[in-house]
Amino acid sequence: MRLIVLDRDGVINEDADAFIKSAAEWVPVPGSMEAIARLTQAGWTVAVATNQSGLSRGLYDRVALAQMHLKLQRLVAAAGGRVDWISTAPYQAHEQSPARKPGAGMLRAIAWRYGIDLAGVPFVGDTFSDVQAALTVGMQPVLVRSGKGRRTLSSHGAEIEHLQVPVYDNLLTAVERLWV
Repeated sequence: MRLIVLDRDGVINEDADAFIKSAAEWVPVPGSMEAIARLTQAGWTVAVATNQSGLSRGLYDRVALAQMHLKLQRLVAAAGGRVDWISTAPYQAHEQSPARKPGAGMLRAIAWRYGIDLAGVPFVGDTFSDVQAALTVGMQPVLVRSGKGRRTLSSHGAEIEHLQVPVYDNLLTAVERLWV
């Protein structure tokens, strides 16, 4: 099995500092649906690991989150692909949950789900916490400039470079250059 893990906000869909709170606000990053479809068609299993602290903040409920994920699934399917698994951490940073990135709880849950070792498995994210979570379990982090990626490079660029994390403009560019 070839597994790839993707962050959601900023990688698959546009991000917002005020949170994505509904399916209406959930807008794909240009090319992301095609990227996931191409991964699927090339035989990859696609999982998503996403912090969703808006749940515990009361900004939206689980029904709204399910509607966002249903929209994701429908748009990916229309492009000819699929998302095989979505792991969500509804906790806020101050709760210090190991499930929430930079903790690796969601990633370990994905490994358990598929019965695999995550060593070398690619994880595409747009924040330094995505990179940290990936490295904690031996995954290969990949950073995209979409979402918070440019901000991440401004604040952690030296660390990203030192860790030799590949950086691409967006998910589609990363997929085209690295995997299909």
